[in-house]
Amino acid sequence: MWMILGIVIAVAGTFITEAPALLKKESMKDFRVFSVLLFFGTGLSFALSFNVAVPNPIDWIEFVYKPITVWFQTTFK
Repeated sequence: MWMILGIVIAVAGTFITEAPALLKKESMKDFRVFSVLLFFGTGLSFALSFNVAVPNPIDWIEFVYKPITVWFQTTFK
């Protein structure tokens, strides 16, 4: 419970600090990207606080490049 409260306070503080400057400059594209990334990061933080297994990006990269590596190793051996 305390972790969720801390995350919400941190996200609210970040949004209150950064959003007015983005809206003042009328940079809606930057504001949208900022909002999406903040929302995504908040979701990941909630998942980690609930001990949900969040996949590591290195695992995805390994999944993509493993067949290529095996192909190179067998071809140029």
